[in-house]
Amino acid sequence: MKQAVKIVQLRTYTVAREGSDYHAQEAGHWIVGEIATPMSRYPEYRQSRSSWGLDVLGTVVVEVEASDGTTGFGVSTGGPLAAWIVSHHLSRFIVGQSPWNIEKMWDQMYRATFYYGRKGIVLNAISAVDLALWDLLGHIRQEPVYAMLGGAVKEEIPCYATGPRPDVAKAFGFIGGKLPLPYGPASGDEGLERNVALFRQAREQVGEEFWLMADCWMALDLPYAVELSRRLAPYHLKWIEECFPPDDFWAYQSFRKILGSQILVSTGEHEATRWGFKQLLESRAADFIQPDVSWCGGITELTKIADLADAFGVWVIPHGSSVYSYHFVMTRTNSPFAEFLMMHKDATEIVPMFSPLLAGEPVPQKGRIRLSDSPGFGVELNRSVLNPAGPLP
Repeated sequence: MKQAVKIVQLRTYTVAREGSDYHAQEAGHWIVGEIATPMSRYPEYRQSRSSWGLDVLGTVVVEVEASDGTTGFGVSTGGPLAAWIVSHHLSRFIVGQSPWNIEKMWDQMYRATFYYGRKGIVLNAISAVDLALWDLLGHIRQEPVYAMLGGAVKEEIPCYATGPRPDVAKAFGFIGGKLPLPYGPASGDEGLERNVALFRQAREQVGEEFWLMADCWMALDLPYAVELSRRLAPYHLKWIEECFPPDDFWAYQSFRKILGSQILVSTGEHEATRWGFKQLLESRAADFIQPDVSWCGGITELTKIADLADAFGVWVIPHGSSVYSYHFVMTRTNSPFAEFLMMHKDATEIVPMFSPLLAGEPVPQKGRIRLSDSPGFGVELNRSVLNPAGPLP
């Protein structure tokens, strides 16, 4: 059977707006509101992340089908651009291959895109294909992805919640709450005071034992980050996340040295491949890393990143990604917990991250995720929100 089954089709889809990328939310949703970003230095783009185009790409879905009729799919950010790359370039390395040849397919996709890829939307596209291949192989073997990665090392995954309501997160049983930072350096002293007041109020609401973290989303410079951390020290943050642009290893190095053991420093959400993370780890720029499995190269590459991090004694706590991250975290001793994005408009209810795109998506119960033994990633596509990816306009 292993020799006989081949991949015979690869299909790409974009997603209707109401089922699109989780950044593409309606006005008033916390995730598109006033959150500090690299564009916050420009007043006209400060009030909303959608104002400068965070939501323009949308979602890409890649579906692969084997000669026995089995299918698998993967999801990433990239919309029509990523779909075009997959359909017109990457597909030649997939169709006709054995579903077992995941390592070979990944290597060919990556090497073939050296001249225009290496990071960004090309790695998003490769990630979507890779996730689809793992899902397909899981369905062929009738095994969950976590079993194919070596098996579970824990029965359930503790989660922290990302969103503006850590008090709600605590009530739901999460181990901590990560707040998006509303104001960056361009908002001056007034913005800094408001940031501090936000975390002061949060600590008063949740008490001393509940973790609090700050997500700075590449928006800060080193002097501001140092002052912010100094001002937040009384509120005992667990970590401060992604303060600087992804390529500014030097700022992360300096910041970590200045903080010492006061607050953990994390980054990596917008980094990709083992080589990008090798530089990050060797420069000792972060206390732990946060690759996104749907952006960094997929499960195939995330396992290599994690092995490298393990050699440095560093946690791997993937960014978001729901079920795609959970199958990985379930298999790793250096991934002790996971992130859950509170995708309800006001972050007051637990809803699936990818809703309505995925059917059967697991959500935390009392702050913990348990995975079923369903094959692949254990979720199905809601085809009612899919659009076949046509040619680029």
